[in-house]
Amino acid sequence: MFIDTVPNRGSRPTILLREAHREGKKTFKTTLANLTHWSPERVEALDCFLKGKTIPASADSLTIERSLPHGHVEAVLGTMRKLGIASLLSSRTCRERDLVLAMIAQRVLEPCSKLAATRLWHSTTLAGELGVGDPEPNELYAALDWFLERKDAIEQKLARRHLDEGSRVLYDVSSSSYTGRTCPLAKYGYNRDGERMPAIVYGVLTAADGCPVAVDVYPGNTADPHTVPDQVEKIRETFGFSRVVMVGDRGMLTQARIDALREYPGLGWISALRSSDIRELVESECLQLSLFDRQNLAEITSDAYPGERLVACYNPLLAADRKRTRTELLTATEEELIRIAAEVARRTKTPLSAAQIGIKVGRCLGTHRMAKHFLITIEDGHFTFARNTPSIEREAILDGLYVIRTSESDLSAPDTVRAYKSLEQVEQAFRCLKGIDLRIRPIHHRTENHVKAHVFLCLLAYYVEWHMRKALGSLLFTDDELDRIRWTRDPLAPAHPSLSAQKKKQTRRTPEDLPIHSFHTLLRELGTRCKNTVQLGTGKTAVQFEKYTKSSPIQIQAFKLLGLKL
Repeated sequence: MFIDTVPNRGSRPTILLREAHREGKKTFKTTLANLTHWSPERVEALDCFLKGKTIPASADSLTIERSLPHGHVEAVLGTMRKLGIASLLSSRTCRERDLVLAMIAQRVLEPCSKLAATRLWHSTTLAGELGVGDPEPNELYAALDWFLERKDAIEQKLARRHLDEGSRVLYDVSSSSYTGRTCPLAKYGYNRDGERMPAIVYGVLTAADGCPVAVDVYPGNTADPHTVPDQVEKIRETFGFSRVVMVGDRGMLTQARIDALREYPGLGWISALRSSDIRELVESECLQLSLFDRQNLAEITSDAYPGERLVACYNPLLAADRKRTRTELLTATEEELIRIAAEVARRTKTPLSAAQIGIKVGRCLGTHRMAKHFLITIEDGHFTFARNTPSIEREAILDGLYVIRTSESDLSAPDTVRAYKSLEQVEQAFRCLKGIDLRIRPIHHRTENHVKAHVFLCLLAYYVEWHMRKALGSLLFTDDELDRIRWTRDPLAPAHPSLSAQKKKQTRRTPEDLPIHSFHTLLRELGTRCKNTVQLGTGKTAVQFEKYTKSSPIQIQAFKLLGLKL
């Protein structure tokens, strides 16, 4: 934006407020206002302001009408445009699409309820950039219904972008507490939030690199393995893939689920054996502990798992950790049992009944989950206990042992272990969804469809954040080399950050001497780039225009990494 003086033959020159942009070798000018009628002092004041110079003291007619945070909105919406989020939702522009885009962007910027979103949109430039105006909350709920109807089509597009025939997919399940009593999905089950509240279960499907592709929502009492058939159906029918390798943990891909996967010749799996199955391998001598005298990884075979490859692993650090944890839990349990035994012995006049003692002992054993390692004798007024040494020794044999099972023959044994451990990337998705970044919880929606739409909205917000994190890695407290070293380092050795990541954490500065941020604080930093509405003059001769805050070095670098223009 600049002042352009246009000669006008023998008359007074024309003073214009203009913008210019370049296309190839040509420069195009756009006239914003005619300032010919202004006094030279006012023109000089505006020229100084546009050039960032000190405005003369006589120029007291300049007013900043409003200043709105804009940089973080610009970054998020720019990333969404690059990712084609609008075309994912619908090929045609409509009110519902704009509202959903605004809700996705707001979820990345500052997660909040739908009602709060209608307020916060106007505290930044988000509402103006997307042209959503001042919607009522009911409009947002109607937009969620519209959004949910397109869920299958959106997931198909994401699958075509990030999956191919023969590719690996990662799948895991989590749950979140539900605040309220009206949604039929809210059930008491295994609440991973650790709260005694009804919960809602959701399973996330990602590509091998952790990029989210799909999500499904289930009642809170749904067991993890029961969600797998839906994913198989989605991969084969909705996405149209016949050859995919599913990676899931031992609680997900149970023997029953794997038997079902065998019915589809193109579907493979990578999972792990439960401790009880590993014990059977040891006792049947299919897995001999002497294998690990000189190595920590070995392939074995067993008639109990026909057509599968078993990769046995031994991690001495994990063994030491499990031993220490078990010793601490045994000691804590024993101390509590000693206290109970002393109380029983002390109650001679009114002895405790066997039922009363049993309640106290059950509560103690349930807290530390060490019941299998103690021999308990309970009678009226009498209680004794002792450690079950054979049970403890039998469990100690398996310390540090785990066995990966797979149907795939083209992966090396180390890569098979690495592929299973890549499930950590789905855990990262859950941390972002449930943590301070996207806050999928608390869930306040009352209907089943709105809950499903809310969870899917959070997934698309994570999709945007995932790509932003990848692009902004050099400015964040993340290991830029992790994607590379994950597939080259020893799969059983402790994971160490790269030298660049260690230096980044020590200095808290980039090589360009810019401060390192978390994703959340970097967005705040970008938000200090404001869009200012400036007015010069008063009355009918007043002129309004917009002026952006001068970009800081870290803002310039962030937009460069995102591939966006300031």
